[in-house]
Amino acid sequence: MNIDENILNWLLEGDPAIRYQVLRDLSDTEESVLKKEQDTIEQEGWGAKFLARAKENGGWGSAYYQPKWISTHYTLLDLKNMNINPNIPIIQKSIDHIFTLPIGIDGGINPGITVNYSDVCINGMILNFASYFKRAEGEISHIVDYLITTQMDDGGWNCEYCRKGARHSSLHTTINTLEGLIEYLKNGYSYRKNEIPGIMAKAHEFILAHRLFKSDKTGKVINKRMTMLSYPSRWKYDILRGMDYFQDAGVKYDSRMQDAIDIIISKKRKDGKWPVQAKHTGEVHFDMEKTGGPSRWNTLRVLRCLKHYDIQI
Repeated sequence: MNIDENILNWLLEGDPAIRYQVLRDLSDTEESVLKKEQDTIEQEGWGAKFLARAKENGGWGSAYYQPKWISTHYTLLDLKNMNINPNIPIIQKSIDHIFTLPIGIDGGINPGITVNYSDVCINGMILNFASYFKRAEGEISHIVDYLITTQMDDGGWNCEYCRKGARHSSLHTTINTLEGLIEYLKNGYSYRKNEIPGIMAKAHEFILAHRLFKSDKTGKVINKRMTMLSYPSRWKYDILRGMDYFQDAGVKYDSRMQDAIDIIISKKRKDGKWPVQAKHTGEVHFDMEKTGGPSRWNTLRVLRCLKHYDIQI
């Protein structure tokens, strides 16, 4: 697809994390140039701000998962999604602490000491950034086991499956798990790698059966917020996050994506940019973008989805 030169230049004027992904995903940029751009993420802008707020012994916030969204867990997820360099010492030190957390009776990492069962969303996100930051396979293999074991009959996952006996999967939990599994495969881990594509395919079908945001039984919108564009997504699902995952995983176009694609395209502003429409309530280190204004994050993510599926607008 052809990208408006003015929009491309506007994106490239943004934070180094944006610039790096624009050059990687929307233009043909040499690997040596990309490497220099990626190095800049930790030195300037948002990446440098996140790192400056780390504790001396690693970690952020008052506890591993608290408070949202300035805890170690969500800060690591933000840094991963920015595609910061994987080998930064304070990040590796912060992840070291994760593997001292309790293991639940189900085999997942369980920072919630008041409950016996682990949280699938949390473990999916841990697998996501631990894989990206290239942790040893032996550290994360039990998370892979846990996620495979907790897949439900309809192909997805639900955090309430073990704790409250949920019978239907959740788009929120499913997207967190899928992002973890695709990152695991992309980084070349071998443990159970031959099983994972089939497991993911079942989850893709679960999302597509819901047309990314609708009840598979009534066809009604599950939750209007799923059709709103937000960033960072935290643990919450929306249609742009779903489509961005599908392009990242190389999933072929399916007509059941089209309703979501049409909604995403309809949100394009007159200036050719996409907005931030929603913010998930909670404490933040700082706001990367203002709600209601033009969003480089969302514009970047929309454009790379449209490019992947060769959609002209």
